[in-house]
Amino acid sequence: MPEEKEEGTALIMKSRPAMGYICVIAAAILWASSGTSGKVLFLSGITPLELVQMRVTLSTVFILGSFALFRRNLLLIRIRDIGYFVILGSLAMALLQLSYFYAISKIQVSAAILLEYMAPALIALYSICFWKERFTAIKVIALLLCLAGCYLVVGGYDLQILKMNREGIAWGLISAFAFAGYTLIGERGMHRYSPWTVIFYAMLFASLTLNIMLEPLGFLRYDYDTRQWWYIMYIVVMGTIIPFGLYFIGINHIRSTRASITATLEPIAAAFMAFFLLGEIPGHLQVLGGIMVISAIVLLQLQKEHDDMSPYMIRYRKKVKE
Repeated sequence: MPEEKEEGTALIMKSRPAMGYICVIAAAILWASSGTSGKVLFLSGITPLELVQMRVTLSTVFILGSFALFRRNLLLIRIRDIGYFVILGSLAMALLQLSYFYAISKIQVSAAILLEYMAPALIALYSICFWKERFTAIKVIALLLCLAGCYLVVGGYDLQILKMNREGIAWGLISAFAFAGYTLIGERGMHRYSPWTVIFYAMLFASLTLNIMLEPLGFLRYDYDTRQWWYIMYIVVMGTIIPFGLYFIGINHIRSTRASITATLEPIAAAFMAFFLLGEIPGHLQVLGGIMVISAIVLLQLQKEHDDMSPYMIRYRKKVKE
């Protein structure tokens, strides 16, 4: 008994939920800063397909180069897991990238974000039904707060969704399901691999799929100007590699439900940036929405619930047994 208690204490000491929340919050802020860059590129003539192909292809190349130089062990995977990474990358990741950028090319960025952030509800529902996740009253309140807050922040009451481009709405809904699927499938992979290994192979197979569907490296034949390349590289590094990596590190410690709820901070961050950089003053309802989302995140952190089923803890237990 003393040995079991000692091992349990060691596991709890290894768990770092605070790091998980910090990583997801940072990811949300970076995603918020990159959405507008994508809209600028679309207005300059770049299509969503071109941008998505560049985004995942260049991200894959950069991550591969970094791993080859500094962390080659992160490139190692089991042959039997290739099928899993094909589903994560070629299906979930590729569809997520395509659907989100197609949505914001057809409708307002705020509407696309609102539709995409239906994902936390889908993730919570799946986790309860299939992963037997313990859903406390605090988690339910946090989920409702974040969904309602996101609705208010993006001005959902003024969007008149039924009058919008139906194709854009459809892509926005697809992005919600793709985001949920990508998050849940990614969490499963982190039971065996580092978050960075999972994100790299997701990017790799997404890029392979897109370069098969489209002209291989077709974006290289276009003559982009310096301004466009600055936006492209910002989206690749600050809007893709770093935030997607941080998001998976967050899931690694706090699991999908909490991470997806925390990620709804993205539209709040976008509103703050618009205020400080563009002088756009948020309305009272937007401020209320921001307070609701932040309250939801604070509630989750105050719960102090130790989750033995986080990917980090599962991998750690496997190491202890070995």
